[in-house]
Amino acid sequence: MVSLFFILLGFVLLYFGAEWLVKGSASLALKAGISPLIVGLTIVAMGTSAPELVVSTLSSLRNAGDLALGNVIGSNIFNIAVILGFASLFSPIKIHKQILKFDLPVMIIATAVLLFFIVDRNISRVEGCILACGIVAYLIKSVFLARKDKQKVDFQESANSKFWLDLLLLISGIALLVLGSHFLVEGAVKLARFWGVSEAIIGLTIVATGTSLPELATSIVAGVKKEADIAIGNIVGSNIFNILSILGIASIIAPMQSKGIGFYDLLFMVLSVAFMTLFILTGRSIRRWHGAILLCLYGTYLVIIWPK
Repeated sequence: MVSLFFILLGFVLLYFGAEWLVKGSASLALKAGISPLIVGLTIVAMGTSAPELVVSTLSSLRNAGDLALGNVIGSNIFNIAVILGFASLFSPIKIHKQILKFDLPVMIIATAVLLFFIVDRNISRVEGCILACGIVAYLIKSVFLARKDKQKVDFQESANSKFWLDLLLLISGIALLVLGSHFLVEGAVKLARFWGVSEAIIGLTIVATGTSLPELATSIVAGVKKEADIAIGNIVGSNIFNILSILGIASIIAPMQSKGIGFYDLLFMVLSVAFMTLFILTGRSIRRWHGAILLCLYGTYLVIIWPK
């Protein structure tokens, strides 16, 4: 009963957190003359990836490598297959040229590096440092692009601007997302362990879903509000942060060993990235039928990995 209460409370907090985060970040972007895409790729992506950071770092410290790595791999699959799938069902998502030229290639490279690092089912401190250096380079480049893009956006701030209110909404939204994810994961993990599900499966599915719900809530709210740049930027940015920042920091704190991550987990992570890339390159947009395919992909993944 307590577990179900935690799950329900988590959903409520996630809803309001996503609402406030999108509203605050979009308003700040407009006032500061920064495009919503840049905000989605950085501030929103970092904020909605905070639950993954907390879960993976704590798991790493507790020598629960399966849970930490499974959380990131499962979250990245969920972000593309489910979140992008659902968001495109609400409204087709047009792809900004910056995503195509810079952020999508970075996500593909980060995924390839992760595959290379976990061939031996281990991520060392040295590999963690390489990943962490990658996120620093990505942020520096993103700041440069933001300054370049700022010149093309009209500065909207006025004397009557509610800057501090928007900032408060942004910070409060991130806080609620983290808190909501905590309650949701706590309840879900207790239920899963009661059912006798393995740690790796918990990380790849329940925990990954719980920590990715901020991205799901944020992207759906952004889609409904016609903030497509925040929706796609949030997904791509979160996947980049999950690999480079979260695994980087977690493995620097404590090297990770993961024997429970299997062939199908890595295969579907690659397939989700491949399908997304194919859809973007062929149509410069994610259409509703693309979203349906992505959702079917995730359904297939669950059928294959869930204990029979």
